[in-house]
Amino acid sequence: MNAYRVRVNKMCASCSQRQCQNNGTRVCQMMGLVVEADYLCSHWEMSNGLKNAGMGGGVVRLKGTTEIVIS
Repeated sequence: MNAYRVRVNKMCASCSQRQCQNNGTRVCQMMGLVVEADYLCSHWEMSNGLKNAGMGGGVVRLKGTTEIVIS
C-alpha cells in the first residue's frame, strides 16, 4: 500500500526501474533484461505515479477530448 492506502501489486509493471519500449516490451534498467509485467526482482521500488495515487485532485477525461468523465 502507498501512503494514501491504495493497494499496489509488487511487480515489474509497478516498478520505478522499468522502462517501456515503443514495441511494448519492458526493460529493467537495473538488470538490463527484457522482463514480463508480472516479473519481480530484489530491486523493486514503487514508481512515482503510484506513490501519489489516491492523493486526490485528478480527473478522468475521455481519450482524445477534454470532456471530463469522472471528477
